[in-house]
Amino acid sequence: MPMFEYQSLGSSAGASTAVIDAPDRAAAVRMLRQQGITPVRVEEVERRVRRRDRKASQGNGKPGSEPAFSFGKSADAKPAGGRVGSPAHGRAAMSKSEMASFVRELATAVMAGLPLLQALRTIARQGHSTRQHAMLEHMIREVEHGRSLGDAASSWGKPFTELTISLIRAGEVSGRLGEVLDQAANLLDREAKMRRTLMAGLLYPGILAALIAIAIVIISTVIVPSILEPLKAQMQSVVLPLPTRIVTGVVAVITKYWYIIIGLSTLLVLWVVKAYRTPSSRLSIDAGLLKVPLLGRVLRDVAVARFTRTLCTLVSAGLPALTALRATRATLGNKAMEKVVEEVCEQVSAGKTIAEPMERSGYFPPLLTQIVGVGERSGRLPQMLSQAAAVFEDRTETSIKVFTTVFPPMLVIVAAVVVGFVIMAILLPLLQLQDMIK
Repeated sequence: MPMFEYQSLGSSAGASTAVIDAPDRAAAVRMLRQQGITPVRVEEVERRVRRRDRKASQGNGKPGSEPAFSFGKSADAKPAGGRVGSPAHGRAAMSKSEMASFVRELATAVMAGLPLLQALRTIARQGHSTRQHAMLEHMIREVEHGRSLGDAASSWGKPFTELTISLIRAGEVSGRLGEVLDQAANLLDREAKMRRTLMAGLLYPGILAALIAIAIVIISTVIVPSILEPLKAQMQSVVLPLPTRIVTGVVAVITKYWYIIIGLSTLLVLWVVKAYRTPSSRLSIDAGLLKVPLLGRVLRDVAVARFTRTLCTLVSAGLPALTALRATRATLGNKAMEKVVEEVCEQVSAGKTIAEPMERSGYFPPLLTQIVGVGERSGRLPQMLSQAAAVFEDRTETSIKVFTTVFPPMLVIVAAVVVGFVIMAILLPLLQLQDMIK
């Protein structure tokens, strides 16, 4: 049976370490937790010796020195762009639904009592897609070499996000890996469901807007000229009505300078895309979108629901509040909201409560700040956040339904006004010509 060396919480950096026999690293952490020991570093002795010998042979400093375990990047993790042992890195993209399914399968296997390595091998034999199989093979190799599950996930990269890796590491350190993985799967499922709801809500208005735009272009460039050109020839000495002059002028510009219009439109789209990829411009755009009537409320409710549910999951997994806030920041999908959470993190690190800076920001609903404040004062923050998350997820679904109910009729009204104006521009000269004939 492998032997693992560990250093417990509260021991100094120079204190002597102890060892424990266990089937794998996760089991070692679980056994230590059962004994009332909180480990900050757990590593297989054989792997530690190999690395110490390698460092000694390379002359890279004293052997045996090693940083403590943390929820951030692993001591062994390579920087971005240098993923360890990931030949398929970049080709193993998985949807959130696939990722949630994998995490749930792993959670079920671990909670059933299977050692981590056996659980991974069992999932790998179940005939998953090629990309998922490559990911599992990589993780199995890493765990076989003594790395933790969190380090293996971090070395692979996407689809493992910083949030998922933080949850995995929290589960390993707390000895509740199966339970935390189940929470992570629930979080991924909710995120996928919210994304599907949002996309379904925006699909119909988007299609309707595109069809209305195409219809207006066809009416302006094909139908209107075929009707008004003969009238202009018969009414050369008569001043055409203002609506007719406006429509004919617009049609003439579109017909004569269509290539310039297309070029400028393309440049505008490219400029918007580039601006959205620039941090400062993205911040201004996202802040402006939050102020747009109807749409801003939907975006705000989606961000708040994500923030509440993610923070609830991380705090329930045992992560410190500040660490949980920092991991939650990247899940909001709106740079303005992310900046606010970053400011909240700075205030919390300075000794403030979470609720105070959230309330001052003005971005979070008063109900959420009150619930967070009550949870902090009562020591029941995870339970209060769970209740708040359910409330704001329901509110998000309602906001999306309101948006998809109200926005399409607004588009139809705009289209009716434009088409009505064009029809008036056509009918007025016809009536004028009829009066001339009389």
